[in-house]
Amino acid sequence: MPYNLYPMPSLIIGLGNPGAAYARNRHNIGFILAEGLAARYRLSGPKQKFSAEVYTGRIGNHDAIVALPQTFMNLSGDAVGNLARFYKIPPAQIRVLHDELDLPPGKIKTKLGGGAAGHNGLKSIDGHIGQDYHRLRFGIGHPGDKNLVSDYVLHDFAKSELDLAAKTIPAIIDNFALWLDGNDKEFIEKVNI
Repeated sequence: MPYNLYPMPSLIIGLGNPGAAYARNRHNIGFILAEGLAARYRLSGPKQKFSAEVYTGRIGNHDAIVALPQTFMNLSGDAVGNLARFYKIPPAQIRVLHDELDLPPGKIKTKLGGGAAGHNGLKSIDGHIGQDYHRLRFGIGHPGDKNLVSDYVLHDFAKSELDLAAKTIPAIIDNFALWLDGNDKEFIEKVNI
């Protein structure tokens, strides 16, 4: 087995809202990705810890803790802050998976640090651990009017968006270790086909 250059685990946070009513909402893409990672890499769990569903195991050469906060989106930072403190994981080892209005549906970008751009889940996390964590921004498109955003993100993906997501989601999951390795460019190239 290759030597693990990153002995500290990565804390991977999927953002979303708990409950069946929200399961396929655009706002829940972080949960969808986190659940996909747990299944694909056969992570153990979930265990309930600090108001989150927590899975543990390995993704590629990396120890990983994958968590789905059960606090609802606007309070995600409560769970993230508690998990980070408990596992002693600094922001630089935290990766947050979330929806992004400013990207076309199905496209992704990665980013280290920066503002929340109106995303309440990110605002909550910023309040607990600061802004110096990694983000995987999954494009959901914009409804065209800021007054429609709240309703838009809390609705299920449209059929055309599902077709795009059906290609993007497996590519993210299959190539996720590249992102953990720090190969952002290669990761994005393999996902954004």
